[in-house]
Amino acid sequence: MKKGIHPEYMDTVVTCACGNTFTVKSNKAELQLEVCDKCHPFFTGKQGATRKTGRVEKFNTKYGFKKEEK
Repeated sequence: MKKGIHPEYMDTVVTCACGNTFTVKSNKAELQLEVCDKCHPFFTGKQGATRKTGRVEKFNTKYGFKKEEK
């Protein structure tokens, strides 16, 4: 490696919006995250109450189609 052209590699403090902090190696002094493994719904298992609709239902409501009633 050539000397003097590479950024300095140092310990970096990473801070999440939830307050969690941890240390990694990077070329920046500190990093700020919005979501980490302590607060992300995939890792915590606490999914928020969201309503999911399928593609067909979205299409039908967008273009005004009504459900068939039997």
